[in-house]
Amino acid sequence: MKKIKKITPRGRILIGELIKKDISKTATVKVEHAHFIKKYERYEKRMSKIRVHNPESINAQIGDIVRIQETRPISKTKHFIITEIIKK
Repeated sequence: MKKIKKITPRGRILIGELIKKDISKTATVKVEHAHFIKKYERYEKRMSKIRVHNPESINAQIGDIVRIQETRPISKTKHFIITEIIKK
């Protein structure tokens, strides 16, 4: 029998839009943040794509606004897990 490890969320909590969904319980979330430019004393929008674990219990779809939380490394690129769907 295969022993199942529990994934416990810890660390940063971010909110973003799910833009891509894979078969293997993996998804890509687009997170936007403001970056301050000192020279012009203004902010600009920047975005980053984060690979996340999409559990079967949540099963978020493309276009959903989701809350993600940092966790232990699940794979080479996955370090976050979807904890909640905010808006469908």
